[in-house]
Amino acid sequence: MKSSFSVLAIAASVLAGCAAGAPKAPPADASVAALDVRRAAADAAALDAIAASYLRLSLEIGTHEPGYIDAYYGPAAIKASAEAAPRDKRALLAATRVLMAETDRTARGLTDPLTKRRAAFLHAQLRAAETRLMMMEGTRFAFADEAERLFGVRPQLKPLASYDAELAKIAALVPGEGALADRVEAYLDTFTIPKDRLQPTFEAAIARCRGRSTAHIPMPADESFRLEFVTGKSWSGYNYYQGAYHSLIQVNTDLPIRLSRALDLGCHEGYPGHHLLNMKLEEKLVKERGWAEFSVYPLYSPQSLIAEGSANYGIDLSFPGEAKAATERDVLMPIAGIAVPSDNRYWQLLKAIKRASGARLTIAQQYLDGAIDRPTAVTLTQKYLLVSAKRAEQSVSFTDQYRSYVINYGLGEAMVRAHVERGKPSREEMWRRMEKIVSEPTLPSDLVAR
Repeated sequence: MKSSFSVLAIAASVLAGCAAGAPKAPPADASVAALDVRRAAADAAALDAIAASYLRLSLEIGTHEPGYIDAYYGPAAIKASAEAAPRDKRALLAATRVLMAETDRTARGLTDPLTKRRAAFLHAQLRAAETRLMMMEGTRFAFADEAERLFGVRPQLKPLASYDAELAKIAALVPGEGALADRVEAYLDTFTIPKDRLQPTFEAAIARCRGRSTAHIPMPADESFRLEFVTGKSWSGYNYYQGAYHSLIQVNTDLPIRLSRALDLGCHEGYPGHHLLNMKLEEKLVKERGWAEFSVYPLYSPQSLIAEGSANYGIDLSFPGEAKAATERDVLMPIAGIAVPSDNRYWQLLKAIKRASGARLTIAQQYLDGAIDRPTAVTLTQKYLLVSAKRAEQSVSFTDQYRSYVINYGLGEAMVRAHVERGKPSREEMWRRMEKIVSEPTLPSDLVAR
């Protein structure tokens, strides 16, 4: 009985101590919360390490292909180190696969939705890097396979004949003798911006694009861009994002520039296009979250479908309905010294041409898959894109240089449009969705309805 009495006495003493204010065990929910915090910190550290390796890997790959890195605004020392001692392509390919496997292992334990999207983004970017390295080493993929591996979506393209009905509508808008492409070119040439009016016309156009974007999406106070006109390029416009919320926007003047390109390029290269997207990624992901992987932008990656798709869709988002035509008629034509047409045929024609523009992807697929040769690709480009031989040559030269990248424009725009306009939202909600696309680790799969 003595031992039993002693146990009871000890128990009583412990209970008395508790009543007197002795330390209590933490509540169960507090312990769980602390565990969640530690797990989140460990997940973040693991992804940060993968991101650092991905960053250097991307910069090293860039030493093997000019233009592979579209933008970099991280520490200069990292870039200098990567460029001073890059691994060869075979070693980089092996390292890419190791990183992909490591990302997969880390992703399996993630629970936070945004962190899971970060891991998915890293994996998709690494798969694209693996594909591009294989291509550098001589591997050739079918057009659809290449596009899917590089840009994260498998294109389902229409046959060229499906655009013939649209060509018939265009022919009715531009009646006359000779080839339809020649008639369209001759008509659109009357809306060419004189070279001495390019600067003020584009500055006015970009200002309108910026004004409509900043009304809905907040921008850093010190953001800026510089506009240049250049020659000798396969593209019509390009944004070189340089970090610290600044871009260099270049416009190619190899061919006469028509009025329609002013707002198109102003939105696409500037607001709410490439300049805005890169600013928001730098602001929200690099600076606020410390996600270093977003300080580098490899051109051949799913990031490009989001970039090109949002930039193209941004034109219609900024200038819905008749707003684009009204801005061109009331603001830009007077600045450019172009006579305002008496009817809407010009804008009707531009809309019809855009509806036929998907033919470009089908032509690129047939050309890159070897179903047609280059002269045939040029001829078909003239016919379906309704352009001159020189413009058709420039279009095919772009395909020569960038290959399946061409899907990012039309297909990317369609995917962004479907996501932003799903359910017929208000204009404010459409802009809110657009802001999320350009401010978060967005993949093409994130745009698909579930």
